Amino acid sequence: MSTPARQPRSWFRQWLPVRASTARVPESFPPPAPFQFLDPGPLIDGELELVPPQERYVDDVLTTLRNPLTLAMEPHEPTFTRQQILDYVASVPGGRIKGDDAKGRVPQYDFWMLLHDAPREPGGGPPVPPMVRIGGTVTLRVGSTPPLDLYYGHVGYHVYPPARGRHLAERACRLLTGLARRHGLTTLWITCDPRNAASRRTCERLGMAYVETVTVPKTDPLYARGEREKCRYRMTL
Repeated sequence: MSTPARQPRSWFRQWLPVRASTARVPESFPPPAPFQFLDPGPLIDGELELVPPQERYVDDVLTTLRNPLTLAMEPHEPTFTRQQILDYVASVPGGRIKGDDAKGRVPQYDFWMLLHDAPREPGGGPPVPPMVRIGGTVTLRVGSTPPLDLYYGHVGYHVYPPARGRHLAERACRLLTGLARRHGLTTLWITCDPRNAASRRTCERLGMAYVETVTVPKTDPLYARGEREKCRYRMTL
């Protein structure tokens, strides 16, 4: 879900006390530098690796979506065809989505949670393959607007049922904190539905501070999706 983008910085007139014989200082500040995506480098924690959406992983995504656990535990989630996933991959080259003021969207990075074979204890035999190769998704939104801070958060994640139980959401968030700092973020917000106990535990394990629970306004797209409240958690980077 996209979020409203940072509004253009206001222009200010700045005047300094001067004598009658001196000239005025420039009337406005220079415009801010355009946003630039950064190379996040390797994002790896054990068997978990965050990778940008790529065509070579599309079949792995389909396998996860069609897994019996996914179908049983997420019956109301939308289903996707291979072509729809390919279209999505083409729309986010390198996992990057540019900000768009007209659409109220801040820049964001999209990642898939790629799971490698998990090593056993020393002398315990060959590595253990995961039940699914793509365990979930995670997004980092770079910016700060009232809707983002209140309802959407800087980080959004989803872990599919076959990959749960490994704290993947928590680990993925930790992998992205360095990238967030490089973009100048000093505060990270994560929001979740009050009924989503697993997501709330993720925020608690991350050491985030619970701030409040807010009501989603009827005018926000989240309301149309059935979301009525959001718990807000804050992390100082």
